[in-house]
Amino acid sequence: MSLVSTGDLVAQAAAEGRAVAAFNVITLEYAEAIIAGAEAADRPVILQISENAVRYHASKVEPLARAAAEVARLSRTDVALHLDHVTDVALLRQAADSGFSSAMYDAGALPFAENLEATAAAAQWAHAAGLWLEAELGYVGGKPDMPTSAHAAGVRTDPDEAADYVRRTGVDALAVAVGSSHAMTERSASLDHGLIERLHKAVPVPLVLHGSSGVRDEELRAAVRAGMTKINIGTALNVAFTTAVRRTLRDDPAMTDPRAYFSPARDAMASTVRDLLFAFDA
Repeated sequence: MSLVSTGDLVAQAAAEGRAVAAFNVITLEYAEAIIAGAEAADRPVILQISENAVRYHASKVEPLARAAAEVARLSRTDVALHLDHVTDVALLRQAADSGFSSAMYDAGALPFAENLEATAAAAQWAHAAGLWLEAELGYVGGKPDMPTSAHAAGVRTDPDEAADYVRRTGVDALAVAVGSSHAMTERSASLDHGLIERLHKAVPVPLVLHGSSGVRDEELRAAVRAGMTKINIGTALNVAFTTAVRRTLRDDPAMTDPRAYFSPARDAMASTVRDLLFAFDA
């Protein structure tokens, strides 16, 4: 077991009627925790680094990507490396050379015609570079540049439009808007499982659920049964990490060694990963 391609993990999950989880990586501790949790659950996993995370690291993608890939290579389970929510074409074009096997190109804030044109160009380039490409159609809530609620009328992904979009762009997977929102700290999102089923029937590529931290276990399981194949999770790890750090520093206010509070935070994230992996494919 070691570093594998995202496309292979997603294709295998789709063929078996299950899902593969993709967890956001912000620091090396996140990568270590995600892989520890995946090993405890004996499940494959995708490590994904977002454009926002790259920006946090002085807009340099390679150091964190190379570190995450090295942790993956030492893993006892299959791990893929994915560049997520890329809007900057220059960053997308660094993906292959930085060790990623896949990327998600996000033109979701653009009008449909512009989204289609930009994504088709991104997919053409990505495939020439040997990358698997995910895109998004519809509005998944929680993005600061698009304040509309994910539960408002007209923001869900239309199955017919999605099928046309995939055909014309040539993308390998599609993130769809079905009721989840990014950055939710409470698990209260209500998904439209009927819409997921219709999208699954209409769209010839695997479906991706963004904003899954705000979705309850039973809702995630139902989404997988309805046709979701890649499940993206980020905020749940941030909550686990921050809660553990606060608890440790509250118990010992004089503590100054970050290893002393990063260690329980990493363990908390690993437990969260393990529990989610067991939960949504139960």
